[in-house]
Amino acid sequence: MLFSKAIIRTLLSVGGSEAGTVIQPPIILRSVATSGPCAAKKMAVVKLNAGERSELLTPLFDKGWTMVDNRDAIYKEFLFKDFSESWGFMSRISLKAEQMNHHPEWFNVYNKVQITLATHDCGGLSTKDVKLATFIESVAK
Repeated sequence: MLFSKAIIRTLLSVGGSEAGTVIQPPIILRSVATSGPCAAKKMAVVKLNAGERSELLTPLFDKGWTMVDNRDAIYKEFLFKDFSESWGFMSRISLKAEQMNHHPEWFNVYNKVQITLATHDCGGLSTKDVKLATFIESVAK
């Protein structure tokens, strides 16, 4: 299901100023998928060809991304000052990933975030992976 930034809203309300104040959990509003003429058309995702791989992946390899052994996917590990910084990094990526409907495989322990990107719809790397990896690099700075 696709959710746009405009549709996803997290509202955090805090109770009064007295002792024992309760912070309520976030409320997430989502659109409901529809079918018919108003539904978004899903375009087929295709694997990167040899020319695209050379042109689009080289800048990512220059920034430390590597190919995953025995799989058509890319990987990078990011290190941060602490857990809060790594979690903030992941939060920014999650919003973009949801907007793109393209979600990373990732692992987080304290200040370390490991990310693997591949497009399951085509069984390998696509322009979606390049676009998300490029965004990830922009927020990692």
